Amino acid sequence: MRTFCGTTARGCPTLWVDPDAVPSQRVEITDDFGQRIQMSVAQFANIVADAKDGTLDGLLQSR
Repeated sequence: MRTFCGTTARGCPTLWVDPDAVPSQRVEITDDFGQRIQMSVAQFANIVADAKDGTLDGLLQSR
């Protein structure tokens, strides 16, 4: 599990890989409000690759 704490007074987002989950739901991300999403390792790998190569940078620039 990886926890990402910032400067908010709420909880901390977490990233967890559940080896016992079905493959399509193995990666779980929970936000600081307790909402969660689940995805496959392949889907998460695509997000990581997009983050590394800068593809996601435009999402932050439009804010």
